[in-house]
Amino acid sequence: METKPAFFLDRDGVIIEEVHYLCDPSQVRPIAGSAAAVAQLNRLGIPVVVVTNQAGVAHGYFPESQVAAVHQRVDELLAAEGAFVDRYYYCPHHPLASCRRYRVACECRKPRPGMLLSAAQQLGLDLKRSYLVGDKLSDLEAGVRAGCRVILVHTGYGSSTVQSLDQFAPERVEVAADLAQAVKARLPDLLRRVESRELRVEC
Repeated sequence: METKPAFFLDRDGVIIEEVHYLCDPSQVRPIAGSAAAVAQLNRLGIPVVVVTNQAGVAHGYFPESQVAAVHQRVDELLAAEGAFVDRYYYCPHHPLASCRRYRVACECRKPRPGMLLSAAQQLGLDLKRSYLVGDKLSDLEAGVRAGCRVILVHTGYGSSTVQSLDQFAPERVEVAADLAQAVKARLPDLLRRVESRELRVEC
């Protein structure tokens, strides 16, 4: 099966504004330019996959149903600007969870790459040609472990994370102001792939 590159996006602090343990759909606020950036990727036929840790479920702050409700609201706001997410993956686990059923040292919680590996298998993605965009070191590490190229944005926790890159591998990380700039910086490369028919533009 032919595989294709994708953009893996952390949710809070990358697509929407960071809200501590977000569970109320009314608090969802897109970061300026993020919907337009997702729409650009959609037009190029590049899968957009959200990978997000949701430890609030593990700690009993909100039920899993609220994760779905938030994602529905994100979908509504993106759709208003002609954009969409191809697939959401989230991890409700935490090794110190207050809820026993979620007290798991799992492979899906970032910085482990389980969500990306699952997406690659289920959606036919080429991880080596894919990008992970995040605002935390755990995002970047998950991307690197999966074999993706990684981009740190200054939105969300990114402005403080950039100060800690020396603990990681700064030479492996691209830095962008936000998702819009991250996508714009990669567009020339993505357009070359479209022109060479590596990717198919969706009309």
